[in-house]
This record gives sequence, structure tokens and C-alpha cells, in this order.
Amino acid sequence: MNRFTILWAMLLFLGIGAVQAQVSPDCSNAIPICNNTPVNGGTTGFGIDDFNGASVSGCLEQTLTGAIESNSAWYRFRTGASGQLGFNIGIDTLEDWDFALYRSNDCSNLGEPVRCNFFDNQDENTFIGVGEDPTGNAENVQYEAWLDVEPGEDYYLLINNFSNNNSGFSIQFSGHIFVTNPFDALDCSIINNLLGPPIAACENETVVLDGTTSGASLYRWFADTGSGFAEIVGENGPTYEVSTSANYRLEVIRPSETIISDVQVFFTDMPVAQTVTDDASCGGLAMYDLSQKDSEVLGVQSPNEFLVTYHATMADAVGGANALPKQYQTQSGSQTIFVRVTSIGNSRCYDASQQFQMTNIEAPVLDFPSEVFLCEADAGVRIGLGNTNPNYSYQWSSGETSPNILVSAEGNYELTVTHSQSGLSCSDSRTVTVLTSRPPEIIDIEIEDLQNNNTVTVLTDASVEYEYRLDNGAYQTGNKFYQVEPGMHTVTVKNPQGCGDVSEQIVVIGFPKFFTPNGDGSNEFWSITGADLLDSPILTIYNRFGKLLAQLDPSNSQWDGSFDGKPLPETDYWFKLTYTAADGQTVTAKYINNHFSLKR
Repeated sequence: MNRFTILWAMLLFLGIGAVQAQVSPDCSNAIPICNNTPVNGGTTGFGIDDFNGASVSGCLEQTLTGAIESNSAWYRFRTGASGQLGFNIGIDTLEDWDFALYRSNDCSNLGEPVRCNFFDNQDENTFIGVGEDPTGNAENVQYEAWLDVEPGEDYYLLINNFSNNNSGFSIQFSGHIFVTNPFDALDCSIINNLLGPPIAACENETVVLDGTTSGASLYRWFADTGSGFAEIVGENGPTYEVSTSANYRLEVIRPSETIISDVQVFFTDMPVAQTVTDDASCGGLAMYDLSQKDSEVLGVQSPNEFLVTYHATMADAVGGANALPKQYQTQSGSQTIFVRVTSIGNSRCYDASQQFQMTNIEAPVLDFPSEVFLCEADAGVRIGLGNTNPNYSYQWSSGETSPNILVSAEGNYELTVTHSQSGLSCSDSRTVTVLTSRPPEIIDIEIEDLQNNNTVTVLTDASVEYEYRLDNGAYQTGNKFYQVEPGMHTVTVKNPQGCGDVSEQIVVIGFPKFFTPNGDGSNEFWSITGADLLDSPILTIYNRFGKLLAQLDPSNSQWDGSFDGKPLPETDYWFKLTYTAADGQTVTAKYINNHFSLKR
């Protein structure tokens, strides 16, 4: 729902010793309101119990006083037009105030309140009331729904301080009714006073009090600035122009009577909106916190005395309407934000002269790797962004101004990319860590030839965590392969840092670790399994001194432990396996644990 022009009706938070407030703690003496209301410096006590001992009234319950009221102020008003009506009660953020609004013209028959709020102020809100929080805070639970009113409706408003610590409050009427009927939204005929209702004016305004009365023979003007009424010497006309906050009194002498009328006049300081610098939201920022501009707008002025609001149009800023939420959803491109500074005491005292441009600038996207490896064999590695954007500027910590650079040494390199538009800039930075790396080195491959459960273990320099692959299988971080089938295999070790890989061909065969050629018919011969998977395999057997004892091939695949027909002694023997590789070369199988035992 739109926020409409606000009529501020009462002054706030002042320890104004010079001007005493018109406050009534009792409904029967409720202060009438039409357009301006008296300065309120706080409430003390609750007078009589306006609820006659009742324990509840709407949302209000008995307080520590034993009554519904504790420190109360009563007001009454009458609607002069139809439309949407609300009000904002300005309070100190550290105090707890409640309110109830009754549609009635009789204090002895108030009925149930039409609007009521008893929430404590744990969120430290500045306003409570009916309608919408003028600060743009849509989450304020101390607000009730708007009223739809018709002309001639009478209302009583109870404002009650529960915390027993109060520095006053303000009442601000609001709603669309003040757009359609700015001068008669509230009926001033309820004010029975020659000088009219209390007057809240701005410091640059002229206030003329008019007590013109037919048949008057003498007028005498008095002022009370805190020490009682004193006559203003020389002022004896029906009108008096005032420029100082005070309570004023007029005595009208007529032949048959003397009329005495009092009125309160309060002048509010005019705010001054300071120059606001243009700003930018960066990186596709969804929300922009407008409150960060408040201190810039106010300068040395106190945020306790002046409210800063932001608006999409100049008309809204001048009218105090449609305040943008402080957490503002940014728009694409550039947008003009209009600023209004309003006196909390009197919304007619405002300055809407300032504005600023808010540009939603696309922030650079730095999605290149933050860690890069420089291989020992390379002259350098290129880091940074791949493409150049003509709207961006680039600055490396090493001095270069291109989107990417070639580096040949380890270290940290920071790139700052700036997008400038309409004199505003959005920047982002990213640091690239360059580390030296090298290809892996296979030191050894251990093959456990267990015939049915062959295991291959790859031993490397292990300077980093390498990845390992057997044949065309998937890479793994572990360096062991289990249940490897007999035959020829390729072991590959890869450096995940991107500096290459290394491969070795291995042969996995199965053979007994010992045999017993003793004529008992069991385990009489020694042979290998898996060699038949190789091309032209040849197995040669040696003693410890390297003497060739036997040569096996597919046509002669077993050895009986003899040489030239004579049995050889118990000891360890060695073998070597050769085969023909794919390129036709004869290759000796590597990494085979090639010794076994002969036992008698």
C-alpha cells in the first residue's frame, strides 16, 4: 500500500522547560486535536481509572498500577471527510508505549478499541501507530491497519507509557484523506477556544494570533515561557504576531464580560539537507542500504530530531509520500533518488532540496583460478582473465595493466579490475598464487605375484598427492592396485597440478616361490603363469653367480631343477623374462620380484 502525505501534529522528545504541555491523563478532559496538537513533554500518572477497574480493554491489560493505565494521555478528534486515515506516534527507541483508539463520543461508553497495540519495543522502533511506519520499516509489528473513516466520526485516543521512563511522544496524522482534504480532514469545530487549537510552526514562519471580538473595548496579551504569564507591554490590539515558542493568553474586555483564551505556539527548527554525493551499487547488488546516506544528509544535525526519507519522485519528496524502504531493491542503470529531511516535531518543517544519482554498475566477474602451477620445463604460465572488456581497467600488483600476464616465478599476483561509469566505479580484486611444480617420477613398482591376487604398488617421489591409473581405468589417489590380472599392463602417474604424467609398462605373472623336485610326484616342476599372454616370451633361469641354467618358452614351459641332467642343490635361483613389444623390439620385463627357492 502506498504511503501518503503525512500531517505531523505534535512535537516530540524535548525537555522544553519553557513551554508546558497540554496533557490530560483522563478521558473526560481529553485534549481535542484538529490540525496541530500541543507539545508533549511526557506523561505522569493516570488520574482516575477511565476503565472502572476493568482488567482488559482490547489488547490492553492491567499494568503494575492495578489499572489498565499507568502513565496516560488522552486525545480526541472528529473526522471532517471520508478516506483512509492513520497516525504515527513518535517515541524514544528505548521506551515502551502502547495505544488504543476508540470510536466513541462518550468516555463513559468507549466500547472496544478499533485499533490497539500492546507490543513492547524490543526492536527499538521510532514509531508506533496505525497505517505504515514513515521510516519505510515494513516489519514494524507495532503498527495496525489503516482506518476507513466517514465525516463526523468521533474518536478517543489513549497513549500509555508502560516503562515509567518517558521523554515524550509525538502524534502524526497520515493517510490519503490528507491528500484529498488537506485542510478539513479533521474537524476543528471541536476546539472551543477563541485563539483556536495549539499551533506548531516552523522557525521561518510568521504566526499571527487573532482574537478579534465584536464589542471589545480592550485587548491584553500575555506570554508564559516557563515562569508564569506576564503581560506583553504595548500589545493591546486584537492580533499579535509571535516568533517565540510559548503559551500565549489573550484577555478581551467587553462591557459585560472578560474573555480569557490560551493557546500554545511552538516553533520547530528547520532542517537543512546537506549535499549528497552520487553513489553506485556494485556487482548486481540486489539491495542497497539507503540508511548509509543518512549521516551524509544530516551532517551535524541530530537523527533524534530529524527524519531522513528517500523518494522516487520530487513530488513524493515534497509531499512526504511513498518513502522508499531503507533496504531498497536496486534498479538497473541509473536512478535519481530524492531526499527529504523532516523535523520529527513538525513534518511541515522539511527540506527536499537534495537528490543524488544511484547507478547500478555491473561489477567485474573474476572467475579465473586463484592457484596456478608453473611447470619446471615451461618458460612461464599465463594468469588472469582471458578477454579484455573496453569498459574495464586492469591493474596487477606487479605493475602490468593487461587482463592477463605471463609469469615465470613463484609468488602472489593480485589483479584489480575496475568498471567505471558516469564518474562512479566498482572494483573487484583476486589474488593468484603461482607455485612451481614438476612431472611425477616413478622410483619403483612392486609387483606381488600371488597368481590369484596380484597386487601392484607404485612408488614415486611423492612431492605432491599424485593420481594413479592402471591401463585405461579411472585415476585414483591411492598407489596400490589389487587383483591385477596376469599379463602386460601400463601404469600411469599424473600430477594433478598439471605438469604432465609418466607411464611404465609392467608384466604381471604368477609363479611359485619354491618347488620340491624330490621324486615324490608333488611340486616337481617350476613354471610361470601369464607368460602366454605375451608375444614370444622367453624365460631364462640363473644361479646366484649369473650362470645360465635353463631357458623356457611356450614349447618348453617347465624346469625340473637340473642342469645337464644333474639335479641342482637347494638354494635360491633367479629368472629373467623377455618378450617382443609392439614395436618389434625385445623387451625385458621390469619390476618383477624374480627369485624363487629350490627345496629337496
